[in-house]
Amino acid sequence: MSATDTATDAGTAADAGATAARGRRRGHWVAPPRPVWEEKPTRTGLAGKAIALSAACLAILFPLWIVIVTSLSSRSAIDAAGGLVIVPRDLTLIAYQELLSGGQVQRAALVSLGVTVVGTAFSMVVSVLCAYGLSRTHSLGHRWILMTLLATMFFGAGLIPTYLLVQALGLTDTYLALILPGAVSVFNVLVLRSFFMNISPELLDSARIDGAGDLRILWQIVIPLSRAVIAVIALFYAVGYWSAWFNASIYLTDQQMMPLQNVMIQLVQKQEPPTGLGQQIKTGRLSPLSVQMAVMVLALLPVAVASPFVQKHFRKGMLTGAVKG
Repeated sequence: MSATDTATDAGTAADAGATAARGRRRGHWVAPPRPVWEEKPTRTGLAGKAIALSAACLAILFPLWIVIVTSLSSRSAIDAAGGLVIVPRDLTLIAYQELLSGGQVQRAALVSLGVTVVGTAFSMVVSVLCAYGLSRTHSLGHRWILMTLLATMFFGAGLIPTYLLVQALGLTDTYLALILPGAVSVFNVLVLRSFFMNISPELLDSARIDGAGDLRILWQIVIPLSRAVIAVIALFYAVGYWSAWFNASIYLTDQQMMPLQNVMIQLVQKQEPPTGLGQQIKTGRLSPLSVQMAVMVLALLPVAVASPFVQKHFRKGMLTGAVKG
Protein backbone atom coordinates (compact mmCIF):
# COMPACT_ATOMS: atom_id res chain seq x y z
CA MET A 1 0.00 0.00 0.00
CA SER A 2 1.38 3.35 -0.98
CA ALA A 3 1.67 6.39 1.24
CA THR A 4 -1.12 8.06 -0.72
CA ASP A 5 -3.51 5.16 -0.09
CA THR A 6 -2.60 5.14 3.58
CA ALA A 7 -3.30 8.85 3.89
CA THR A 8 -6.60 8.42 2.04
CA ASP A 9 -7.72 5.61 4.39
CA ALA A 10 -6.71 7.65 7.43
CA GLY A 11 -8.65 10.64 6.11
CA THR A 12 -11.71 8.47 5.46
CA ALA A 13 -11.59 7.07 8.99
CA ALA A 14 -11.23 10.57 10.43
CA ASP A 15 -14.20 11.80 8.40
CA ALA A 16 -16.30 8.84 9.61
CA GLY A 17 -15.35 9.56 13.21
CA ALA A 18 -16.24 13.23 12.80
CA THR A 19 -19.59 12.32 11.24
CA ALA A 20 -20.39 9.96 14.11
CA ALA A 21 -19.45 12.64 16.64
CA ARG A 22 -21.72 15.19 14.94
CA GLY A 23 -24.56 12.66 14.92
CA ARG A 24 -24.15 12.01 18.64
CA ARG A 25 -24.14 15.75 19.38
CA ARG A 26 -27.42 16.13 17.50
CA GLY A 27 -29.02 13.42 19.61
CA HIS A 28 -29.13 10.75 16.89
CA TRP A 29 -27.54 7.32 17.20
CA VAL A 30 -24.80 6.82 14.65
CA ALA A 31 -22.96 3.57 14.14
CA PRO A 32 -19.31 3.72 15.20
CA PRO A 33 -16.81 4.16 12.37
CA ARG A 34 -15.84 0.90 10.69
CA PRO A 35 -12.10 0.06 10.46
CA VAL A 36 -10.68 0.55 6.98
CA TRP A 37 -9.71 -3.12 6.70
CA GLU A 38 -13.18 -4.42 7.57
CA GLU A 39 -15.53 -5.14 4.70
CA LYS A 40 -19.02 -3.71 4.60
CA PRO A 41 -21.52 -6.37 5.78
CA THR A 42 -23.86 -7.85 3.23
CA ARG A 43 -27.61 -7.92 3.62
CA THR A 44 -27.49 -11.69 3.94
CA GLY A 45 -25.01 -11.45 6.77
CA LEU A 46 -27.05 -8.80 8.59
CA ALA A 47 -30.20 -10.88 8.19
CA GLY A 48 -28.42 -13.95 9.53
CA LYS A 49 -27.16 -12.01 12.56
CA ALA A 50 -30.66 -10.65 13.22
CA ILE A 51 -32.19 -14.14 13.03
CA ALA A 52 -29.52 -15.64 15.32
CA LEU A 53 -29.86 -12.85 17.90
CA SER A 54 -33.66 -13.06 17.79
CA ALA A 55 -33.54 -16.82 18.34
CA ALA A 56 -31.13 -16.41 21.26
CA CYS A 57 -33.32 -13.72 22.87
CA LEU A 58 -36.41 -15.87 22.38
CA ALA A 59 -34.70 -18.87 23.96
CA ILE A 60 -33.87 -16.76 27.01
CA LEU A 61 -37.06 -14.72 27.37
CA PHE A 62 -39.66 -17.39 26.57
CA PRO A 63 -38.99 -19.55 29.67
CA LEU A 64 -38.87 -16.38 31.78
CA TRP A 65 -42.20 -15.30 30.31
CA ILE A 66 -43.75 -18.67 31.23
CA VAL A 67 -42.47 -18.44 34.81
CA ILE A 68 -43.81 -14.90 35.31
CA VAL A 69 -47.20 -15.57 33.70
CA THR A 70 -47.68 -18.80 35.66
CA SER A 71 -46.83 -17.05 38.92
CA LEU A 72 -49.53 -14.46 38.17
CA SER A 73 -52.17 -16.97 37.07
CA SER A 74 -55.07 -18.15 39.20
CA ARG A 75 -55.62 -21.79 40.05
CA SER A 76 -58.39 -22.09 37.47
CA ALA A 77 -56.14 -20.74 34.71
CA ILE A 78 -53.37 -23.16 35.65
CA ASP A 79 -55.80 -26.10 35.73
CA ALA A 80 -57.24 -25.07 32.35
CA ALA A 81 -53.73 -24.89 30.83
CA GLY A 82 -52.80 -28.24 32.35
CA GLY A 83 -49.71 -26.82 34.03
CA LEU A 84 -47.49 -23.98 32.87
CA VAL A 85 -49.38 -21.02 31.41
CA ILE A 86 -48.23 -19.36 28.20
CA VAL A 87 -51.16 -17.08 27.31
CA PRO A 88 -52.06 -14.68 30.17
CA ARG A 89 -55.57 -15.20 31.50
CA ASP A 90 -57.24 -14.42 34.83
CA LEU A 91 -54.12 -12.81 36.33
CA THR A 92 -53.87 -12.30 40.09
CA LEU A 93 -51.26 -11.31 42.67
CA ILE A 94 -52.49 -13.70 45.35
CA ALA A 95 -49.31 -15.82 45.26
CA TYR A 96 -47.07 -12.80 45.88
CA GLN A 97 -49.42 -11.42 48.52
CA GLU A 98 -49.28 -14.67 50.44
CA LEU A 99 -45.52 -15.03 50.08
CA LEU A 100 -44.82 -11.47 51.29
CA SER A 101 -47.42 -11.37 54.04
CA GLY A 102 -45.14 -13.11 56.52
CA GLY A 103 -44.00 -16.62 57.12
CA GLN A 104 -41.02 -18.62 55.98
CA VAL A 105 -40.57 -17.10 52.52
CA GLN A 106 -40.47 -13.51 53.73
CA ARG A 107 -38.02 -14.40 56.49
CA ALA A 108 -35.86 -16.35 54.04
CA ALA A 109 -35.80 -13.38 51.65
CA LEU A 110 -34.64 -11.09 54.47
CA VAL A 111 -31.96 -13.62 55.45
CA SER A 112 -30.69 -13.80 51.86
CA LEU A 113 -30.71 -10.00 51.59
CA GLY A 114 -28.79 -9.56 54.84
CA VAL A 115 -26.21 -12.22 53.98
CA THR A 116 -25.75 -10.70 50.52
CA VAL A 117 -25.23 -7.15 51.78
CA VAL A 118 -22.94 -8.03 54.68
CA GLY A 119 -21.07 -10.73 52.76
CA THR A 120 -20.48 -8.55 49.71
CA ALA A 121 -19.18 -5.67 51.83
CA PHE A 122 -16.83 -7.97 53.79
CA SER A 123 -15.58 -9.75 50.66
CA MET A 124 -14.93 -6.47 48.84
CA VAL A 125 -12.96 -4.99 51.74
CA VAL A 126 -10.75 -8.09 52.05
CA SER A 127 -10.34 -8.52 48.29
CA VAL A 128 -9.45 -4.86 47.63
CA LEU A 129 -6.91 -4.77 50.46
CA CYS A 130 -5.37 -8.06 49.36
CA ALA A 131 -5.26 -7.06 45.69
CA TYR A 132 -3.70 -3.67 46.44
CA GLY A 133 -1.01 -5.27 48.58
CA LEU A 134 -0.21 -7.82 45.88
CA SER A 135 -0.12 -5.10 43.20
CA ARG A 136 2.82 -3.47 45.01
CA THR A 137 5.60 -5.79 43.83
CA HIS A 138 8.01 -4.43 46.42
CA SER A 139 5.80 -5.41 49.37
CA LEU A 140 7.03 -7.94 51.93
CA GLY A 141 6.38 -11.56 50.96
CA HIS A 142 4.59 -10.51 47.77
CA ARG A 143 5.64 -13.49 45.64
CA TRP A 144 5.05 -16.15 48.31
CA ILE A 145 1.61 -14.84 49.17
CA LEU A 146 0.68 -14.70 45.49
CA MET A 147 1.85 -18.29 44.91
CA THR A 148 -0.10 -19.45 47.96
CA LEU A 149 -3.27 -17.83 46.67
CA LEU A 150 -2.76 -19.33 43.22
CA ALA A 151 -2.31 -22.78 44.75
CA THR A 152 -5.74 -22.58 46.38
CA MET A 153 -7.31 -22.20 42.92
CA PHE A 154 -6.12 -25.70 41.95
CA PHE A 155 -5.97 -27.59 45.25
CA GLY A 156 -8.67 -27.65 47.94
CA ALA A 157 -8.90 -29.34 51.32
CA GLY A 158 -12.22 -30.98 50.51
CA LEU A 159 -15.67 -30.91 52.05
CA ILE A 160 -15.03 -32.90 55.22
CA PRO A 161 -11.97 -30.93 56.44
CA THR A 162 -13.81 -27.69 55.65
CA TYR A 163 -16.84 -28.80 57.64
CA LEU A 164 -14.66 -29.87 60.58
CA LEU A 165 -12.93 -26.48 60.52
CA VAL A 166 -16.24 -24.59 60.50
CA GLN A 167 -17.50 -26.78 63.33
CA ALA A 168 -14.33 -26.30 65.37
CA LEU A 169 -14.65 -22.53 65.01
CA GLY A 170 -18.22 -22.69 66.35
CA LEU A 171 -19.77 -21.30 63.19
CA THR A 172 -22.40 -23.99 62.65
CA ASP A 173 -25.97 -22.74 62.97
CA THR A 174 -24.77 -19.15 62.57
CA TYR A 175 -25.04 -16.77 59.64
CA LEU A 176 -21.24 -16.43 59.58
CA ALA A 177 -21.14 -19.95 58.16
CA LEU A 178 -22.83 -18.55 55.06
CA ILE A 179 -20.20 -15.81 54.63
CA LEU A 180 -16.75 -16.76 55.87
CA PRO A 181 -16.08 -20.11 54.10
CA GLY A 182 -16.38 -18.50 50.67
CA ALA A 183 -15.66 -14.89 51.52
CA VAL A 184 -12.73 -14.40 49.13
CA SER A 185 -12.42 -15.53 45.52
CA VAL A 186 -8.83 -15.74 44.31
CA PHE A 187 -9.96 -15.09 40.74
CA ASN A 188 -11.59 -11.80 41.79
CA VAL A 189 -8.47 -10.82 43.73
CA LEU A 190 -6.32 -11.44 40.65
CA VAL A 191 -8.62 -9.34 38.45
CA LEU A 192 -8.46 -6.47 40.95
CA ARG A 193 -4.69 -6.83 41.24
CA SER A 194 -4.25 -6.65 37.46
CA PHE A 195 -6.38 -3.52 37.30
CA PHE A 196 -4.46 -1.87 40.14
CA MET A 197 -1.16 -2.67 38.41
CA ASN A 198 -2.34 -0.79 35.31
CA ILE A 199 -2.62 2.46 37.28
CA SER A 200 0.26 4.80 36.51
CA PRO A 201 3.08 4.31 39.06
CA GLU A 202 4.05 7.96 38.63
CA LEU A 203 0.64 9.01 39.96
CA LEU A 204 1.08 6.89 43.07
CA ASP A 205 4.66 8.01 43.57
CA SER A 206 3.65 11.67 43.37
CA ALA A 207 1.03 11.11 46.05
CA ARG A 208 3.59 9.33 48.22
CA ILE A 209 6.02 12.23 47.78
CA ASP A 210 3.28 14.57 49.01
CA GLY A 211 3.11 12.53 52.21
CA ALA A 212 0.17 10.21 51.53
CA GLY A 213 0.29 6.76 53.07
CA ASP A 214 -0.82 3.52 51.46
CA LEU A 215 -4.33 3.62 52.92
CA ARG A 216 -4.86 7.19 51.76
CA ILE A 217 -3.52 6.37 48.30
CA LEU A 218 -5.85 3.37 48.11
CA TRP A 219 -8.90 5.31 49.28
CA GLN A 220 -8.42 8.59 47.41
CA ILE A 221 -6.62 7.51 44.21
CA VAL A 222 -6.80 3.78 43.49
CA ILE A 223 -10.44 3.12 44.37
CA PRO A 224 -11.85 6.16 42.48
CA LEU A 225 -9.88 5.11 39.39
CA SER A 226 -11.08 1.51 39.73
CA ARG A 227 -14.82 2.02 40.07
CA ALA A 228 -15.56 -0.06 36.97
CA VAL A 229 -13.77 -3.20 38.09
CA ILE A 230 -14.94 -2.79 41.69
CA ALA A 231 -18.56 -2.58 40.52
CA VAL A 232 -18.17 -5.76 38.45
CA ILE A 233 -16.46 -7.72 41.24
CA ALA A 234 -19.08 -6.53 43.74
CA LEU A 235 -21.79 -7.84 41.41
CA PHE A 236 -20.00 -11.19 41.19
CA TYR A 237 -19.85 -11.47 44.97
CA ALA A 238 -23.46 -10.34 45.40
CA VAL A 239 -24.78 -12.87 42.88
CA GLY A 240 -22.72 -15.59 44.54
CA TYR A 241 -24.10 -14.86 48.01
CA TRP A 242 -27.66 -14.43 46.78
CA SER A 243 -27.61 -17.70 44.83
CA ALA A 244 -25.71 -19.77 47.41
CA TRP A 245 -27.54 -22.71 48.96
CA PHE A 246 -24.94 -25.42 49.63
CA ASN A 247 -23.37 -23.89 52.76
CA ALA A 248 -26.79 -23.40 54.33
CA SER A 249 -27.74 -27.01 53.62
CA ILE A 250 -24.72 -28.43 55.48
CA TYR A 251 -24.02 -25.80 58.16
CA LEU A 252 -27.56 -24.85 59.23
CA THR A 253 -30.12 -27.09 60.93
CA ASP A 254 -32.65 -24.44 61.97
CA GLN A 255 -35.25 -24.07 59.21
CA GLN A 256 -35.98 -20.50 60.31
CA MET A 257 -32.42 -19.50 59.37
CA MET A 258 -32.55 -20.89 55.82
CA PRO A 259 -32.04 -18.40 52.94
CA LEU A 260 -34.43 -18.05 50.03
CA GLN A 261 -32.64 -20.47 47.71
CA ASN A 262 -32.99 -23.33 50.21
CA VAL A 263 -36.69 -22.58 50.65
CA MET A 264 -37.07 -22.67 46.87
CA ILE A 265 -35.36 -26.08 46.75
CA GLN A 266 -37.67 -27.32 49.48
CA LEU A 267 -40.66 -26.06 47.54
CA VAL A 268 -39.68 -27.21 44.03
CA GLN A 269 -37.88 -30.49 44.65
CA LYS A 270 -39.49 -31.80 47.81
CA GLN A 271 -42.94 -30.38 46.96
CA GLU A 272 -43.27 -29.09 50.54
CA PRO A 273 -45.14 -25.77 50.86
CA PRO A 274 -43.42 -23.09 52.95
CA THR A 275 -44.70 -22.43 56.44
CA GLY A 276 -47.96 -20.46 56.33
CA LEU A 277 -49.02 -21.47 52.81
CA GLY A 278 -50.16 -25.04 53.30
CA GLN A 279 -53.69 -24.09 54.33
CA GLN A 280 -54.20 -21.75 51.36
CA ILE A 281 -53.12 -24.51 48.98
CA LYS A 282 -55.41 -27.06 50.62
CA THR A 283 -58.43 -24.74 50.43
CA GLY A 284 -57.86 -24.21 46.71
CA ARG A 285 -56.99 -20.51 46.86
CA LEU A 286 -53.46 -21.14 45.65
CA SER A 287 -51.96 -23.50 43.15
CA PRO A 288 -48.68 -25.11 44.24
CA LEU A 289 -47.29 -24.38 40.78
CA SER A 290 -48.01 -20.65 41.00
CA VAL A 291 -46.28 -20.54 44.40
CA GLN A 292 -43.21 -22.28 42.95
CA MET A 293 -43.03 -19.85 40.06
CA ALA A 294 -43.54 -16.85 42.37
CA VAL A 295 -40.62 -17.94 44.57
CA MET A 296 -38.47 -18.29 41.45
CA VAL A 297 -39.38 -14.76 40.37
CA LEU A 298 -38.50 -13.40 43.81
CA ALA A 299 -35.15 -15.19 43.63
CA LEU A 300 -34.39 -13.78 40.16
CA LEU A 301 -35.65 -10.24 40.74
CA PRO A 302 -32.68 -8.67 42.61
CA VAL A 303 -30.13 -9.94 40.09
CA ALA A 304 -32.28 -8.83 37.15
CA VAL A 305 -32.64 -5.35 38.66
CA ALA A 306 -28.96 -4.88 39.57
CA SER A 307 -27.38 -6.26 36.40
CA PRO A 308 -28.33 -3.42 33.99
CA PHE A 309 -26.74 -0.82 36.26
CA VAL A 310 -23.41 -2.69 36.26
CA GLN A 311 -23.52 -3.84 32.64
CA LYS A 312 -21.78 -0.70 31.35
CA HIS A 313 -18.76 -1.47 33.55
CA PHE A 314 -18.23 -5.05 32.34
CA ARG A 315 -16.08 -4.26 29.33
CA LYS A 316 -13.82 -1.75 31.03
CA GLY A 317 -13.70 -3.58 34.35
CA MET A 318 -13.09 -7.14 33.17
CA LEU A 319 -11.11 -6.66 29.97
CA THR A 320 -8.79 -4.00 31.35
CA GLY A 321 -8.29 -6.00 34.53
CA ALA A 322 -7.43 -9.11 32.52
CA VAL A 323 -4.56 -7.58 30.51
CA LYS A 324 -1.94 -8.67 32.98
CA GLY A 325 -1.71 -11.87 35.00
